[in-house]
Amino acid sequence: MPKLTEQDRALLRILQEDGRITNQELAERTGMSASVCWRRVRAMEEAGIISKYAAIPDPTAAGLNFQAIVHVSLARTSKDYVRTFMDEVRNRPEVLQCFAIAGTPDYHLLVMCEDLDAYNRFYTEFLFERSCVGQVSMHLIVNTLKSDMKLPV
Repeated sequence: MPKLTEQDRALLRILQEDGRITNQELAERTGMSASVCWRRVRAMEEAGIISKYAAIPDPTAAGLNFQAIVHVSLARTSKDYVRTFMDEVRNRPEVLQCFAIAGTPDYHLLVMCEDLDAYNRFYTEFLFERSCVGQVSMHLIVNTLKSDMKLPV
């Protein structure tokens, strides 16, 4: 995919707001023909610029009342420990996001659970049981001021 044009950026802005918009309406809102609009969106999908479409439920409305940022330091930063941790974290539904960072700790996780008991199970049955995990600290999210995945295109 060549560099994004202003038309591509306009398509992305609209699709980030409404991924269910029809191609016809998308074309009308961007001033393109339906066929050109479809080709541009398809090209961005094939290039991986648009990686997926998804519904974004409200966590509290979905019953996820416990939200925390969890900081994890590995016991050692060997290749095996890193690979093991990354593979296991990817399979945990409570972990919505995981960032490897420079500095200490090694990882920041966004964790959402039903309640404190569910988090304690996640902590004791998953994090606490991993030999690759050295230290864990948790910061309870008490208020979400902004939660958005829209890119500033």
